[in-house]
Amino acid sequence: MILSLVGLPGSGKSTVGRQLARRLQLPFFDSDHVIEQRIGCSIREYFEREGEDRFRDVEESVIDQLTLNQKGVLSTGGGVVLRAANRLHLRERGQVIYLNSSPDELFRRLRHDVNRPLLQVADPLGRLRDLHTLRDPLYRETAHFIIETGRPSVATLVNMIVMQLELAGLVPGS
Repeated sequence: MILSLVGLPGSGKSTVGRQLARRLQLPFFDSDHVIEQRIGCSIREYFEREGEDRFRDVEESVIDQLTLNQKGVLSTGGGVVLRAANRLHLRERGQVIYLNSSPDELFRRLRHDVNRPLLQVADPLGRLRDLHTLRDPLYRETAHFIIETGRPSVATLVNMIVMQLELAGLVPGS
């Protein structure tokens, strides 16, 4: 079974995903890293050079491939839910966990991060609020589980996710 993490940039998908994979003794995949290996440059460079549509095409192909027959934990890019095909593949081929963070919380975490192309704007907090408004319904439509991230530690978030998976009978209880 593939466990996919969705959420806005900075919600902790990669960090939590890595720890969750370790805890469940599953391989960890980061779709952004797989995309960068495939395109041979950073997502930011590709985004600037080829545009968002071309990037989303590559992302869709990678998500299709990663959700087909993998066992593991998959951290996805923040915009993965923008394409219906991705939402369908993620939801039907595995279990989806939405790490929901408030735009203010994300801004606090990301305000010094220059590697996120969508936040290189005059008003990053406004941008995060817009992204949350647009994407939150799509994350909710895709997710089997919603975890409110708030300020707990990564270990606490992993425990919360494992508990939800145990309650749903998806992983053996401890």
